[in-house]
Amino acid sequence: MKWETPLPYQALADTILLLHFVVVLFVVLGLPVILLGSRAGWSWVNNPWWRVAHLAAIGVVILQAWMGQYCALTELESSLREQAGQFGYKRSFIEHWVQRVLYFEAPVWVFSMAYTCFGLLVAWAWWRFPPKLGNGKKSDT
Repeated sequence: MKWETPLPYQALADTILLLHFVVVLFVVLGLPVILLGSRAGWSWVNNPWWRVAHLAAIGVVILQAWMGQYCALTELESSLREQAGQFGYKRSFIEHWVQRVLYFEAPVWVFSMAYTCFGLLVAWAWWRFPPKLGNGKKSDT
């Protein structure tokens, strides 16, 4: 299906950019939430689904960084922007502000090391505050 105007591609690219931003927030803020929540007794932060999703997300980031690959969301957004006929200097409001937070320039090795160190912290949190099955209450039977 080919759209006649670039607007749907731009809207899709903005949507992918926002999704990417939410994933980054989940990965980055997930660790402090796990640590603080474990200390505060929030049982949901040690839910296996939450913890597996968080560990898998940082695992994918680390793997892509060490393999020298761009994130699939970055590539999809870039492709959609090209299909919208956008150039580097043309940005929507969403793109302008979210990209300022999400992207910055540094050598690739810096990102690989930062992701790896963060992943090690996530693994440590997994060991220190392991996921718990069920609601944590003992049964009377």
